[in-house]
Amino acid sequence: MDRLSSMAVFVKAVEAGSFAAAADALDLSAPMVGKHVKMLEDHLGVRLINRTTRRQSLTETGQCFYERCKTVLMEVEAAEACAAESRAMPRGRLRVNAPVTFGAHCLAPILPEYLRAYPEVSVDLGLNDRIVDLVEEGYDAVVRVGALSDSTLIARPLAPYRLVACAAPSYLTERGSPSSPMDLGDHECLGFVHWAPRGSWEFKDANGATRTAAIAARLTTNSGQALRAAALAGFGIILQPLALVAGDLEAGRLVQLLCDYEPPSRSMHILFAPDERPGPKLRSFVDFMVQRFG
Repeated sequence: MDRLSSMAVFVKAVEAGSFAAAADALDLSAPMVGKHVKMLEDHLGVRLINRTTRRQSLTETGQCFYERCKTVLMEVEAAEACAAESRAMPRGRLRVNAPVTFGAHCLAPILPEYLRAYPEVSVDLGLNDRIVDLVEEGYDAVVRVGALSDSTLIARPLAPYRLVACAAPSYLTERGSPSSPMDLGDHECLGFVHWAPRGSWEFKDANGATRTAAIAARLTTNSGQALRAAALAGFGIILQPLALVAGDLEAGRLVQLLCDYEPPSRSMHILFAPDERPGPKLRSFVDFMVQRFG
């Protein structure tokens, strides 16, 4: 007899109230139930159950041992369930939400890789820059850029989101290039409503000191793509994710500015609801995101 099996029989004997009742529940004989209990008592060197012809009762040691056995058996069950889930193939519909620029320029291009790896999973990808309520709106996971508010959600960190200041050559020909963040007050800067604080941009100098530049944006929008279009039209300077403007910078349609200063990168996380054992579908996606963007 192995000790774990005997512990399970002992717990059942206690909860059923008699060896006979435990035997019926476990499809064993009553003498076999007794042998399991006796094996534990011999191993421990103490009596666990006081037995008479009419009733049984736990000894003080037996009560303590019973409580510990229940904990051990629950942990074994949880471990087995975890192992079973790890073998299960991810399947089903996964609802994900992400900021527009990150979702369109970073996440969407690599989602086919995830879907090819897990052919029984389908993904609904929602893109917007407002803070969605994961639970209320029924998402399995959300990507958030920026500081996190206090939350019961589980957050896995991803690589910081890098920003860059840039403008079109035609704008720079007309207005010149700022040499420091303090010069931005004399330029046409285009504002993004979802970034706080509004009315100022922050940069780090070579010594790591923060330089805060006041801006007066005549054009403000909630769309990074709209800001990019206005910048390409030569209207002003934008501060946007590198992912959005990388192609324009490489092609020369936009020019990076203030190269001696670094806009503080914004933290980025993938969030999901707390669960002792996330299912294979969610776990596979979170692991994929951390591997690709972590």
